[in-house]
Amino acid sequence: MPDYLDDLRLAHVLADAADAATMDRFKALDLKVETKPDMTPVSEADKAAEELIRGQLKRARPRDAVLGEEYGVEGTGPRRWVIDPIDGTKNYVRGVPVWATLISLMEAGEGGYHPVVGLVSAPALGRRWWAAKGHGAFTGRNLTSAGRIHVSGVNTLADASFAYSSLSGWEEQDRLDGFLDLGRQVWRTRAYGDFWPYMMVAEGSVDICAEPELSLWDMAAPAIVVTEAGGTFTGLDGRPGPHSSNAAASNGLLHDELLGYLNRRQ
Repeated sequence: MPDYLDDLRLAHVLADAADAATMDRFKALDLKVETKPDMTPVSEADKAAEELIRGQLKRARPRDAVLGEEYGVEGTGPRRWVIDPIDGTKNYVRGVPVWATLISLMEAGEGGYHPVVGLVSAPALGRRWWAAKGHGAFTGRNLTSAGRIHVSGVNTLADASFAYSSLSGWEEQDRLDGFLDLGRQVWRTRAYGDFWPYMMVAEGSVDICAEPELSLWDMAAPAIVVTEAGGTFTGLDGRPGPHSSNAAASNGLLHDELLGYLNRRQ
């Protein structure tokens, strides 16, 4: 099996460049923000970071395909880099430090593409998490200054911390009753949002999290970090990996109960 460590090292180089670009414009008074057709914001920093990453990939991995949130898919082949230049753009444009660049390498296999490398870099928080298939999950400033992370051992909902993004999406999908019932069963709920809950599941500070509507670039990197940390990452339909249009992540011990509540319809 390939060890993917060269690809992981490249992901760190890409993240270093993206971090410099995004931090340079974070809280800038003249930051340009547009509204995309889906009514979500995109800043000049989103576009610049993705362009930067694509340019470096073109030089370092010219045969690999690239899929990014802002500029779509380019190239074909069994290896595809998946990029979200700023996950948490609404936070970014308001000066909230909870946002990150998500970089993943996916490889073609049985049933489609599957993540084999994932990196989540949140420079305004001073945090970075990463994983490569078969090598575990880590957090730290860089590859040489890192500690291995693992999911929690909490095995009852009454002791579990549950993280989510918002209420509106669950209501739109007629899942709000199950979501609220789950919230009543757990020890603690917090709406951290975006990439952060998945990273906290991976490092054991949160036990379960879920979101009702996501894109592949939101999930590819978090999915492998969670699974390499010993956790479970599926869609709400239970399909493993980032292949559904939504996500549920857990320490594995609580996953069936998590899905049971969130699939309960009125």
